[in-house]
Amino acid sequence: MFYYYFDPTYTLVLIGLVITLIAQIFVSTSYSKYKKIKSKSKMEGFEVARKILDSNGLQDVDIVETKGELTDHYDPTRKVVRLSSDIFHGATIASASVAAHECGHAVQDKEGYFFLRLRAKIIPIVNISTKAGYIALIIGLLFGFIELFWLGIILELAILLFQLITLPVEFDASKRAAEFLKKEALIEKEEQEGSKKMLRAAAMTYVASVVSTLLQIFRLIIIAVGNDRR
Repeated sequence: MFYYYFDPTYTLVLIGLVITLIAQIFVSTSYSKYKKIKSKSKMEGFEVARKILDSNGLQDVDIVETKGELTDHYDPTRKVVRLSSDIFHGATIASASVAAHECGHAVQDKEGYFFLRLRAKIIPIVNISTKAGYIALIIGLLFGFIELFWLGIILELAILLFQLITLPVEFDASKRAAEFLKKEALIEKEEQEGSKKMLRAAAMTYVASVVSTLLQIFRLIIIAVGNDRR
């Protein structure tokens, strides 16, 4: 029979939530700091992005303004860099850094960067696997089907796989961003360290997500093994 009750493994979930929260606070604090510091070039995020894209032969990639804060992203299907209003219009270290990072993804796309392509290909599989995994976990939990519960755990590993593939994509984009900003002299030498700190802070949120997912899966495994022995 499948038993389920409140147990200490919830501590793992709590630890994961705390790690994620700390990472989010870190990136928010870093962003808030550097969006107040004007870059000496006085170039707005849109101008920075346009300069980088044009320098890399991506004149066909558009740059559009989008709503929200830190909602910036590159859309590979439409070949569009979307920048939030503060980044699009801002002439700060933060706006230059974020704009350059998103352009890094556009260049990855142009060059056929392996992990970016792999991530795009597995997205449909991950979406289906994740939904099926949740259903399997719930049904296994409610009706005592331990085999189904194990299947749910295996299906949920797709989330972890996606997050692990995302890590090199994001770290590489940040590395490219730093190189773009330096090569094109879009920020001054003394501003580069601040830019790198902000990009590192953003990258850490992805690391935190991986750790949180690992802890959650570990907890599910502990529950499954415990019930296997009953």
